[in-house]
Amino acid sequence: MKRPAGVRRFWREWAGPVCWALLVTQFGASAVRVDGASMLPALRHGEWLALPKAEGWVHRLGLGEYQRGDVVVFKPPRSAAYEWTNVYRGVNLPWAYRPYLVKRVVGLPGDTVQVRAGTLYVNGQPVPEPRTLNYWAAFCHDTGSDLANTPPLKVPAAHYFVMGDNRSPGGSLDSRVFGPVPAWDVDSRAVASLWPLARQEEARPACDEQPQPEKRVQLSGPVQWNPRWGFGGR
Repeated sequence: MKRPAGVRRFWREWAGPVCWALLVTQFGASAVRVDGASMLPALRHGEWLALPKAEGWVHRLGLGEYQRGDVVVFKPPRSAAYEWTNVYRGVNLPWAYRPYLVKRVVGLPGDTVQVRAGTLYVNGQPVPEPRTLNYWAAFCHDTGSDLANTPPLKVPAAHYFVMGDNRSPGGSLDSRVFGPVPAWDVDSRAVASLWPLARQEEARPACDEQPQPEKRVQLSGPVQWNPRWGFGGR
């Protein structure tokens, strides 16, 4: 049976492209913007990250898992009431939602994770993080707060313990606050920074423990090429 011309035109000009876009963004590749300073020094506010969405779906179905050191995009647990908001980029919405967060996987299912005096321990062993710890030691490394001194926690099956690279006082709300993240809530791994194309080499963080510290990061030094693959070398 031949479809009416109007239906064919609607599919060709509207429905088809929309369906294709949904398939690409949900099962192909997508991008997400870093909001905030919780991943300094590895990532800065405003960077756009590439996500292999198909990999995310595979992991959510229980095939394979993320590795320690992976930077992942996820939604915080539903029980974390303070992570719900109805504001999107300054616009008030009529509903509340859980915005995506960007953090680093530090604990896998079965691992025991603890932070002592600002140093991360996994299964009783300190985790080498020279870039992160040297950076924050030069500014405002938190070693005395409750977030810098946590009790041991064993990561449940099908969950991940995530932390931000920001180790200043209150610099990152992560699994130390809302607990391990269910694998199903992890959208994907971030594999590359795509934008901006250039950035200044040095970033001095705000150490005043005030809201929106990303607005007070001081940039300096020569301009360097920014797009890069992977976020290891902690």
